[in-house]
Amino acid sequence: MLIEPVTLEGEFIRLEPLTLAHHAGLCAVGLEEELWRWIPQPVLTPEEMRAYIETALAAQAAGTALPFATVEKAAGRAIGSTRYMAIDCTNRRVEIGSTWLGRTWQRTAANTEAKYLMLRHAFETWRCIRVELKTDSLNARSRQAILRLGAKEEGTFRNHMITASGRIRHTVYFSIIDAEWPAVKAALEQKLART
Repeated sequence: MLIEPVTLEGEFIRLEPLTLAHHAGLCAVGLEEELWRWIPQPVLTPEEMRAYIETALAAQAAGTALPFATVEKAAGRAIGSTRYMAIDCTNRRVEIGSTWLGRTWQRTAANTEAKYLMLRHAFETWRCIRVELKTDSLNARSRQAILRLGAKEEGTFRNHMITASGRIRHTVYFSIIDAEWPAVKAALEQKLART
């Protein structure tokens, strides 16, 4: 697995390496409290968005993450962010997470296509044998979205994190493995073709 910044491009969106140049665009669409409801550390100010980006870039420098800005191709603007995390080259697995989209682009093809591009890169370029996804146990919408991708629910890590509010979060884990990828890929391509 060669882990280095890469641009992944689809029909509707482009995932490009996250940089501080995306700061203003991400602030324009991403400082709404509801977007961060289920995220352990919310991002509600321009300063917190800068820290969010800097933390992602530090993880990239350490080799544990590869963050992206999600860019709407038609308008050429950043509409959210996502990343590969928990990169484990030895065991050929990664996590897709820290995903958020501005409210306007939720329940559109943007998230489906972003996940499709990332899954395709993980399985077909990096030759991963496992891709993980996880979400707060209370985030029913996210859980349903992950299942719609074709991931399998594996279980719940109880008392997994303490959020910024002090609430103890239980985290639900999902995965897609390499043997499942062809069927998941075909289903995602059908969904994208209908949009």
